[in-house]
Amino acid sequence: MKNKAPATKIYSNIAIKKLPKSQVEISGTIEVAHLGTFRAKALKNIGKEISIDGFRKGSVPEKILVSKIGEMPILEEMAELALSSAYPSIIVEEKIDAIGRPRIEIKKLAPGNPLEFSITTTVVPEVTLGDYKKIAKEVIAENKKAGGENVEVTEKDVTDAIDRIRRSYAEHNHVHDESHDKMSKEDHEKMITDSLPELNEEFVAKLGAFSSVADLKEKIKTKLTEDKKDQVLEKRRIAISDKISDATTVEVPELLITSETNRIEAQFRDDIGRMGVPFDDYLKHAKKTLEEIRKEWAPHAEKKAKLQIVLNKIAEAENIAPTEKEIEEEVKHIVEHYKDADKERAYIYAETVLMNEKVFKFLEEQK
Repeated sequence: MKNKAPATKIYSNIAIKKLPKSQVEISGTIEVAHLGTFRAKALKNIGKEISIDGFRKGSVPEKILVSKIGEMPILEEMAELALSSAYPSIIVEEKIDAIGRPRIEIKKLAPGNPLEFSITTTVVPEVTLGDYKKIAKEVIAENKKAGGENVEVTEKDVTDAIDRIRRSYAEHNHVHDESHDKMSKEDHEKMITDSLPELNEEFVAKLGAFSSVADLKEKIKTKLTEDKKDQVLEKRRIAISDKISDATTVEVPELLITSETNRIEAQFRDDIGRMGVPFDDYLKHAKKTLEEIRKEWAPHAEKKAKLQIVLNKIAEAENIAPTEKEIEEEVKHIVEHYKDADKERAYIYAETVLMNEKVFKFLEEQK
């Protein structure tokens, strides 16, 4: 929803200064007469929080309220209200594509004087894309030439996978007693090897998911093929992403780096929690503070944030976007699997994931 500018322009002397990391500093003034128009609301807001004997909250006369708290708190509330009203108008008039919360600083505030302020806000970064179509085409061609697009599952791959199933079965079904704890690594390995079940119809029947040895081999081969295709796809997309990102000029906003770092932290905490390890215990064992770990994550977070900016820009340039129906179906899927998921956040996540997939498919068509 777009912000609407106030009917009366209450600010003047606006100056815009570009800062690093896709930020701008807005400075300006609000004249005394305009600042005064917020006095009644400021008194009302403060009056709701002040208790004075003999008066209900919100019903304290102005003179008594001023005598109780002085003029400065009222002036500060007036300044806050005035700037909250002015900020949306400023970014619209100055065509500032702001993101995130602004940081507002009052430079000068005194009775009978104009309010002087500065506002620092993050803006959508300027992006200069490289020739992403050409880059994608070259990466795909190089990959094919190097044989990276080939997907082949050998008989050995299938045999190795079946051997892993047989070993897992033996380890799971082997009776455990105290004597096993005293075994050497070599003895334990020999015990498992000697316990491996034969690959026959009887063993396959015990697994329960396959009708025969042939069916087991066929399904394993299909699964291995799918896994290798996914690996090829992931490797190709990483190569395309890295080269397009390297060819793109953009100042990644600190806001986006922090946001991505927060996402990494949340995922990391979840992973540690699923292992049954309290996060504070992990930090003690690692002999690191959370701040130190977040600093280690920062380069990766910046890389991820930059890639998302790049994908957004390509989507904009090529008019790529998921349909409303596609987004709704994905949101439904998310909510079904995560009952506590916030629908608004799920919508944003679904829209981003679907758009990214469409952008990658577009790039992979550049052959």
